[in-house]
Amino acid sequence: MSRLLISAAHKSSGKTTISVGLCAALSAQELRVQPFKKGPDYIDPMWLGQASGRACFNLDPYLMTPEQITTCFARHAAAADISIVEGNKGLYDGLALDGSNSNAALAQLLDLPVVLVLDARGMTRGIAPLILGYQAFDRSIRIAGVILNQLGGARHESKLRAVIEHYTDVPVLGAIAHDPRLAVVERHLGLMPNHELDDAAQRVRAMGELIAQQVDLSRVLQIAQSATPLAPTPIPQRVLAPPSPVRIGVARDKAFGFYYPDDLLALEQAGAVIVPVDTLRDTQLPTVDGLFIGGGFPEIFMDELQANASMRGSIQTAIEAGLPVYAECGGLMYLARTLRWKDQVYNMVGALPADVVMHARPVGRGYVELQATGDAPWSATAGDNAATVRGHEFHYSSLENVAPDLKFAYRVLRGHGVDGQRDGIVYRNVVASYAHLRNAAGSGWAEAFAAFVRARKVAREQSAAAAVAAEAARTLQVNGRPVATDVEGYLKNIDDWTEDFARAQAEAENLELTEAHWQVIAFLRTYYEEHRVQAQVRAMIWHFAKAWGPEHGNNHYLHALFPIGGPQKQGNRLAGLLKTKGEH
Repeated sequence: MSRLLISAAHKSSGKTTISVGLCAALSAQELRVQPFKKGPDYIDPMWLGQASGRACFNLDPYLMTPEQITTCFARHAAAADISIVEGNKGLYDGLALDGSNSNAALAQLLDLPVVLVLDARGMTRGIAPLILGYQAFDRSIRIAGVILNQLGGARHESKLRAVIEHYTDVPVLGAIAHDPRLAVVERHLGLMPNHELDDAAQRVRAMGELIAQQVDLSRVLQIAQSATPLAPTPIPQRVLAPPSPVRIGVARDKAFGFYYPDDLLALEQAGAVIVPVDTLRDTQLPTVDGLFIGGGFPEIFMDELQANASMRGSIQTAIEAGLPVYAECGGLMYLARTLRWKDQVYNMVGALPADVVMHARPVGRGYVELQATGDAPWSATAGDNAATVRGHEFHYSSLENVAPDLKFAYRVLRGHGVDGQRDGIVYRNVVASYAHLRNAAGSGWAEAFAAFVRARKVAREQSAAAAVAAEAARTLQVNGRPVATDVEGYLKNIDDWTEDFARAQAEAENLELTEAHWQVIAFLRTYYEEHRVQAQVRAMIWHFAKAWGPEHGNNHYLHALFPIGGPQKQGNRLAGLLKTKGEH
């Protein structure tokens, strides 16, 4: 299994450019190149996937167990001629003091030969102790070669080669001259995603050609092939029958594109049929049972998102009707009321009672640890006993004018989330968070979300079938005359109410009406005639506390009078009034 790690002494050394160029150059030789990216990242994997023609998978020692990493790597590397893992930051950088989540630790776990990319600007003889120090720091890491980057010219290159050859035993695999054609476009949040550029394919092809001219690809292949065989990793086999399919829309356009490939695979394995949704061009939400809106850059496209009012309205209507929706970061921003950036304010979907404001500096950045509150309609934790879930966040925005009574799916143990303490806004069947989760990292969100979508679909179908049946057959006999009601016994036509209806309905509900019942029924009907809305429980308590005294004029006694749903349900039903809003 040919494989290697592209790492560096520090971030911004050119790892991504050279990794993308290597993937493109080797793919041009008709090799099957499988890319991987160390750590939580969306944009680098997009470019690596563009260059290799294969989805790039993330390997993250902080979010994943060693077993999850080796399984993921073995599963996807098995079908490739060479696997290229791009590191993040420097070779020995990581959160833990012992380096257990560093690039070096990943190289050790997967027995990856390391190719160091060294930004050689301003360096000559000093490059030797740098390489020697990296070798000596951890002798278990095999630094198999270096690629010199950002060279000033042929003379600079010859000096560096002479120094490295004289003082070290590390081969120079390539020397890359400074060239603007090798730059990946950047903006306020880092690299620009490839799907936003119409010429991404041409850029990647040019990068591959330039790398092929300046890097010894045959020696790179030899190093990759020198990796010792990995121990066989058992691949879990699915033994259960596939679940019934559900249609889950996924927003994939220039505004939203941050998705982990293994998350989408997990959704499909959980029975999801992925339905593409374009929030910029589609005028209506397609027929779906659920919706997933990942991260992205809605602030870049907020003018276009606002202009597509029909799509925004379609999503808001679907949410109000109970559509299950999972939104991460950019998706959360899109579902809010407004988005403000650089003194410009644009309308978004308006489903979440909050406004988004962009800032010049990051608000939340890095790994997060979340504790489930139990308020979410489905749990992202892997199993009911899981106390916490890990993820990551990277956002320059915050929320303002947040409704005070909102529920949240998580308490934030590490990170920022919405307000430093909470994340995962819960509204109807929506969970919208700043945190990005990853199913392969143990959260189990994809299976849980698909299962919830399926349960809602089944409930909706059963409810529709029951409504059809009830519409056709449900009547109440009042003095020998059929009176139309719904399946719960509410009058279809308020004008059909009589005291005899109340008696017949009470008999159907095994309730014996007393004088107290009739007083409540009379109050409810009078209140409705005066206010054209049903009385709330507090209004009933206030009224009957004066009429009956505190012993009976209280919530407990009113519920005892009407045991099937209390006075607001059973009382209104017997009074011939419609359901109150809170009953749906």
